[in-house]
This record gives sequence, structure tokens and C-alpha cells, in this order.
Amino acid sequence: MAPSSEQLLALYRTMTLIRRTEEQLARAHQMGLVPGPCHTYVGEEAIATGVCANLRRDDVVFSTHRGHGHALAKGVSAREVAAELFGKATGCSQGRGGSMHLFAPETGLMGTSGIVGPSILQGAGAGYSFKLLASDRVSVAFFGDGAVSNGAFHEGLNLAAIWDLPVIFVCEDNMYATEVPFREATPNQNVAERASVSYGMNALTVDGNDVLAVYQAAERAVAHARAGKGPSLIEFKTYRTRPHAEGMRDGGYRTAEEIDLWKKRDPISVFKSWLVAEGQADSDAIAAIDDEVKGIVEDAIEFARSSPFPDPATAADFIFSAQE
Repeated sequence: MAPSSEQLLALYRTMTLIRRTEEQLARAHQMGLVPGPCHTYVGEEAIATGVCANLRRDDVVFSTHRGHGHALAKGVSAREVAAELFGKATGCSQGRGGSMHLFAPETGLMGTSGIVGPSILQGAGAGYSFKLLASDRVSVAFFGDGAVSNGAFHEGLNLAAIWDLPVIFVCEDNMYATEVPFREATPNQNVAERASVSYGMNALTVDGNDVLAVYQAAERAVAHARAGKGPSLIEFKTYRTRPHAEGMRDGGYRTAEEIDLWKKRDPISVFKSWLVAEGQADSDAIAAIDDEVKGIVEDAIEFARSSPFPDPATAADFIFSAQE
């Protein structure tokens, strides 16, 4: 079934929330308020939004160093994300994880990681546990094109395929692994083909900047997994319009013309125009969402700034088990 107008507006709201939150976090990083690195998801918001819109709260996702968007789409509050990046005790990882290690199992976010590829194996492991428990829960592993050359990719897909695990492997192909072009890292850039031919897996390639296409592809993959039919891989073609991480160079390895071309395909602007053209929303409805999100993000940043840092006396907490 096609999404309702209400569902379509919810997709727009989530994408906008991710974008506005990250724009403010990038500014905060430039001001020295965010210790450590900050990898933004700007330009790729449609993927996290469309995939997570099909998930239940008890479904789980495993993410990457570029995980703020996945966290927000899965239900982690903007306050908790901002506070975590600021290193504050009110963050989702109590200030101990920072930008690359967001953790909120109560929402199904089972962690983000700066190590390339572990999400694939973790996603398969969660799918295996769901199968053993005879549950209809599903697991989603987000990863970039750089992880495709990692052994974890082949191990995870092979295991999920032979055991028919309820896993959706989501490859966010933004064309670069840090600053290395995907085309220079592998002779076969068709990730979906690798999954279908090598592992007999349900796989397809989708425009990752089209949130409706993302939503519909994920809807089918989730239904496939819940029905016990095994894993799927969806290769989303997309692009990050900001540097690999804040403070790094934007060009040199890619041209300004390429960046500008992809900015014209901005998933939020394109979807906004489509909503109005198709009569799914008017300018007032869009403006109301924009104003709501602006207030949420301003509140989140102020919350993060005013929150306390972790008490130094708790530095050894969560390192060893408290169980006797």
C-alpha cells in the first residue's frame, strides 16, 4: 500500500530533524563544543528515514561512525544525541561514546562504531538470535561502500544466507571511503550483484536520495524477513555533501562540480517539492514541520550545553560487571 499523507509528512519531518540537528552539531564542532570527530550524514537522510520508518521499536539496528541519522530515525531524541556529542552525562551513552559510539538499546539502536564492517556481523548475530527465539523481529546493518572490501561483509552475508536470517543489509554507497573513490577500491562496484550472485540473496539497487523509493524497498525487505524468507541486501546510491568528518578538506579528491550536482538532488528539497506538486501537503503544513523541528533542535543544543559532564568519580563505571 502507498504511504498515507500523514506517513509522507512523517518522512519529511524525520529527514528535516536529522538535517537540522547535524547542521547545528557541525557548527558546535567548529566552536570547539564537540570533543573528538564529528561525521555528518548530510545528504543521506533519506536512507535512515525510509528504512527505520518500517521498523518496530523492538527491531534492532547496527550503525557506523556516520550514525547520528540512524539514531534519530530509530527514536533516539535530539537531546540525547546532542548531549552525547558534547560529552555530557545526559547523552545516550552518558557522555562516554561521543559521535561515533551512540548506544540506546531501549530504542533498538544497538550501537554505532568507528570500526569498518562490524555492523554486518552484529546484524547477522542479532538475526540469528531472533531466529532461535522464533521471533518476527528483524535486524538491520547499516554500512558504507568501504566496508564491502572488508572480510566481515562476506562472512556476514554468507552466514545470513545459509541460515535464512531475518537481516536487512543496508549499503549506503556514497562513492567514497573517507577520500578513496569506490571505483578505485574494487573492480565490481555493483554491491547488490555481489549479494545476489555470490550468496543467492534477495538484493536490489535503489536511489538513496529518493525517500519514497527507500521506504518502499525497505518495506518489502522487512516483510520478507518477518515472513521467515531470509535476508536482503539493499544498495542505496547516495552522496554526502559535507567532508568525511568536520574539519577535513571538502575537495581535492572530488570536484566542486560533483558536489554541486549532488546538492541539486538533495533528498529533502526534492521530496518537499514532490509533496506539494502531488497535493500531499501544502506550504503551511511544511512550514509547521520546519518550525517544530527548529524548536526541537534549538532545545537540544541548549540542553547539551547546559548539561553536566560525567562525574570523574564514575570514570571506572561500566568497565567491569557489577554482578558477583
